[in-house]
Amino acid sequence: MEPSTSRRAGATVPPVLLLLACAAPDDTRLAPEDPAPVVQPAEGPANAPIAGLSAEWQDRYEDGYRAFELIYGPSRGLGPTYINTTCVSCHAGAQRGPDVVTKMVVMDGDEPAADQSALPWGNTVRENVAAGGETPILPPEGVEGLFLSVRIGPAVYGRGYIEAVADSEIERVEAEQAAAGVVSGRINRITFSATDADSEFHDHVAGETGLIGRFGLKARVATLDEFAADALVGDMSITSPMRPTEHPNPDGVTDDNHDGVDVTLDTVNVLADFTRLVDIPPRPEGILTGEGDAAIGAARFAAVGCDLCHVPTLRTRADYPIPPLADIDAPIYSDLLLHDLGVLLIDGIEDGDATGTEWRTAPLLGLSHHATFLHDGRAETVGEAIAAHGGEAAFSVTAFDALPADERAAVEGYVLAL
Repeated sequence: MEPSTSRRAGATVPPVLLLLACAAPDDTRLAPEDPAPVVQPAEGPANAPIAGLSAEWQDRYEDGYRAFELIYGPSRGLGPTYINTTCVSCHAGAQRGPDVVTKMVVMDGDEPAADQSALPWGNTVRENVAAGGETPILPPEGVEGLFLSVRIGPAVYGRGYIEAVADSEIERVEAEQAAAGVVSGRINRITFSATDADSEFHDHVAGETGLIGRFGLKARVATLDEFAADALVGDMSITSPMRPTEHPNPDGVTDDNHDGVDVTLDTVNVLADFTRLVDIPPRPEGILTGEGDAAIGAARFAAVGCDLCHVPTLRTRADYPIPPLADIDAPIYSDLLLHDLGVLLIDGIEDGDATGTEWRTAPLLGLSHHATFLHDGRAETVGEAIAAHGGEAAFSVTAFDALPADERAAVEGYVLAL
């Protein structure tokens, strides 16, 4: 069994290893009975903790940092099918990528086909096997209309700000957009599907409906603990009390080399707390106030309508358990709503209530740390990312294109600094 950890500071986490490579797991090296040195977090510009944390929350951040670096082998529960062996494969340094997840769907024109039977194991490619798994989940050959898309692992910094946003704020913006009639964002109302969740940050129970989705590219998850549990089982087939069941797989394997659930609820919570506690990377002076060098970019950003969806700030709940994030204007530059962005960005994946052309407004956080832009990295510049927007955002792209070249450059520079 895995060592237990407390929900609060001073907890210990299982012995961990720094990520050394993304090679196939060496189960001898990774076996939990083989202790590894506990390393101290090496803070960088994109994985520093939120300023003003208490000593207890700072300790929790450090515990979470180490858990985030843990490499899973078969004896820890990896398999039967999986994508990666560690969180940092997709979120190195709390940033986005480098690894990607490949999605697949059978399309009929611009819509998902009614018949998805060619994909009996779901929409996610899981190309690796372990612990009794022998058959990877790959795109089937010879299927007419099969459409593949990739998603770069998202950055995890600033996610505590997003979770802390009050439901009433998201509902307010949804109502304001509906009344104005320019854009028509909508909440992805989801069902809480996790079991045995901790009640410190929320009191949701399995089967509860009508929650506001805010995490994931299509806002399909409401809370960071469920997001952590979902990523563990989705990317590494690591089960937990919140996600106790292995994904269906071609070999019918229902358990792995680690009998029962693979990690405790404490592990899920320490990972969730790490993502809550990583701060938004530093922004240049004047960016948030639109002053100085940022003045023109900020003004034109608003003038062409970018801020209708990329809402600069949303108010957080006063009772959020991490004090520096409670009752503040969170500068996330998102409404956290779903918007139809047209066929250029279509992936055909329906997530909860989200359609194949709808995406949650991407929070504009730490873009200067991105090598590419958009969910799949197709855009090499902010300008290319803007040009790919269609659907509800087409009017804004037209207005942006009509700006003089120097003002377009000012908008791009402003966005890149957020």
